Amino acid sequence: MIIHKSPLPDVDIPAVAVSAYVLQKAAETPDAVAITDGASSTYTYAELSDAVHRMAGGLKSRGFGPGSTLGIMAPNVPEYAIVFHAVAVAGGTITTINPTYGAGEVRFQLQDAGATLLLTVPMFLPVAAEAMEGTDVTELFVMGEADGATPMASLFGDPIEQVAVDVHDHVVVLPYSSGTTGLPKGVMLTHTNLVANICQMEHVLTYEGDEAALAALPFFHIYGMQVLMNGLIANGVKVVTMPRFDLDAALGLVQSEKITRFFAVPPMVLGLAKAPQVETYDLSSLKQVFSGAAPLGADLANEAGARIGVEVVQGYGMTELSPVSHSTVEGHGRPGTSGVAISNVECRIVDPETGEDQPVGERGELWVRGPMVMKGYLNNEQATADTIDADGWLHTGDVAVIDEAGHYSIVDRIKELIKYNGFQVPPAELEALLITHPAIVDVAVIGVPDEAAGELPKAFIQVAPGATVTLDEVQEFVGEHLVSYKQIRLLEEIDAIPKSASGKILRRELRDRD
Repeated sequence: MIIHKSPLPDVDIPAVAVSAYVLQKAAETPDAVAITDGASSTYTYAELSDAVHRMAGGLKSRGFGPGSTLGIMAPNVPEYAIVFHAVAVAGGTITTINPTYGAGEVRFQLQDAGATLLLTVPMFLPVAAEAMEGTDVTELFVMGEADGATPMASLFGDPIEQVAVDVHDHVVVLPYSSGTTGLPKGVMLTHTNLVANICQMEHVLTYEGDEAALAALPFFHIYGMQVLMNGLIANGVKVVTMPRFDLDAALGLVQSEKITRFFAVPPMVLGLAKAPQVETYDLSSLKQVFSGAAPLGADLANEAGARIGVEVVQGYGMTELSPVSHSTVEGHGRPGTSGVAISNVECRIVDPETGEDQPVGERGELWVRGPMVMKGYLNNEQATADTIDADGWLHTGDVAVIDEAGHYSIVDRIKELIKYNGFQVPPAELEALLITHPAIVDVAVIGVPDEAAGELPKAFIQVAPGATVTLDEVQEFVGEHLVSYKQIRLLEEIDAIPKSASGKILRRELRDRD
């Protein structure tokens, strides 16, 4: 066995609830701004902590606590942090829902997570109201006010301290991930998982003085939730939220809020490298652009970095890792790589065919072990066992290479998951939907490399005799059921979908054909 250990020093991980750790600056710098939208909503650390503990008290008075789950379906706004940590302080579990999901997708997550309360914003109220039908949700709340929902303000009560929980075992958040294959699954992350991963980044993201970071990446996604919302607040960095990414608006906030950290996904980096309007903004406050969620090519990183005059680096992780396992140490980037294993992390590079560990320079599936590895998948022991082995190694499904300097590059994928603009698109979910189309008798979906999006979902279809179906028709059909990023972008009709003797779709053969 060849175990590649992190070159960074191990860190101590306190056995505390996540909110106690994230909100520690409330005692140190109570009057500093913790989170703001740069316009109408701003909370200092003291105000944020007070709001969290008052909402936790209100939740507890309603009988919400250990064993209870609240769903939040909202864009990035400062109040998101209040709701997240109020649930944690009350001893409950929060499940973070993509607010652009359709009602069916939301309903699945509410049912699977066992949510009894749902909180959203006025814009998404109609979908939320439809989605909660047939679930255990007993009350719908809204930030602000809107007909058909209880105002979030009614949830505030007398402040309470952290409700006692076992921080090593209690599931504080349930984000949903497709893992290495299949349909979305609830990823059980404990207080210790979240605290550990923030601590593990200590030697990678080093913040100094009055720093501010752009938070355009969604908080419902583990990258936005942990690296941005929780990680930044814990480190005393002002969080500037954006409800949706717009390049001009983002550049305007960099200029007006003196943003020092720009957290991105590759399509955002592409904009920084190519978009003409970049030249019209003052970006001199920036210290770093940090990309994640999908591989960032060396050429694009270099081009963007040269244009805006800062290093453009990347990290690697997954929801099941809370989320970061690899990252670039400031000033030590190797373009095209995801950096080194962070503190307290062990890795193996394993040949998926032989099961043999691979040395430096050789390809294999990346296995990871550390305190940030999830507890498991909710209600799915088999998927958990398929992902985390008996020795605690999480099998990522990604093919990696480690170089002589200890930097990792993700070079291929074993898992079926498609990454479109950093979002997960499970082929199985699209295939299960498309096979219900009356003109389609068989289908396979793969990811096709694309410079701007990372990968484009492509469907190979076998149509019924005498039938025809166009890309526009397929897209209209998919759009009626799934969120917009889970859309077929390319379509090809073939005589038969290649399959193994066991019936498994031969996706590599389709990729080679493409």
